[in-house]
Amino acid sequence: MQYPLDLDTRADECAAAAEAPVNAEDSNPSRTLWGDAFKRLKKNRLAIFAIIWILFVVVVAATADLWVPQVLGAPNASDTATMVMNSRLAPSLQHPFGTDTLGRDVLSRVIYGARISLTVGIVATGISTIIGLVLGAIAAYYGGLWDTIIMRLADIFLAFPYTLFVIAMIAVIGNGIQNVFIAIGILGWPSIARVFRSAILSVKESDYVDAARSMGASDVRIIARHIFPNSVASIVVYATMNIGGAILTESALSFLGLGVIPPDPSWGTLIQEGQKFLQTEPWLMIMPGLAILTTVLAFTLLGDGLRDALDVKMKDA
Repeated sequence: MQYPLDLDTRADECAAAAEAPVNAEDSNPSRTLWGDAFKRLKKNRLAIFAIIWILFVVVVAATADLWVPQVLGAPNASDTATMVMNSRLAPSLQHPFGTDTLGRDVLSRVIYGARISLTVGIVATGISTIIGLVLGAIAAYYGGLWDTIIMRLADIFLAFPYTLFVIAMIAVIGNGIQNVFIAIGILGWPSIARVFRSAILSVKESDYVDAARSMGASDVRIIARHIFPNSVASIVVYATMNIGGAILTESALSFLGLGVIPPDPSWGTLIQEGQKFLQTEPWLMIMPGLAILTTVLAFTLLGDGLRDALDVKMKDA
């Protein structure tokens, strides 16, 4: 005796049937969205260069404890006896980025500052992405009053200049790396919510969604199994670019004395400390500035490459 399938299983089967390819070429697993995107991404030299640079920065920052103190010196240590002798030395083989006013190696501090910047970029973007996905999904799927409330709330957040809003929030909750996570993460959700809402609106009336709904699938299951996978591409692109923006915001906060608390190294703090010596020892400001420039540019180029790779209009390109 054959028992009927449960409603969610039947809904999944109907949705899969609605999405089934109609010809042999499209049935090839390599012709999926992500498979095609990966092939196109490999052809984008700038995106590949960005990936290599990001991986290089991540590996160097993650393994810093294993070699930086022995080769370059601890980032926060300064020898009082030799501080005057080693203060503000020009770049050399021993100190590739020179030394600061306390005789500390600038390259060592830039490497450890990369940990903070990357952590802030990834964690803060993760927080804002999660909030944006949840609120964007509710607004798009249920519409009506929920859509009005969430989108008007997003308008209120977007009405304030972002950096000033973050500074105001940091002034209220206090300095520190954890508060930087919270401020950047919480205030960054409206843009992601709008992008995800638009993506969901374009697919929620598709045949496979109607099939799942007609078979009694729950709203959570429809969103998670059928709508989200077909809407996530735009979020991947936007979140990748947002990491660079979060790094810039953290650097600006640290430059103003509202982010990382000294003596912990941060790219923004290093620039703030080096600006006083821009005319005499420019490397103190230029080196951390180049670190910010190259890293943020890499995330921007990667996001741009992902946007082109995930564009279904370029499927046959």
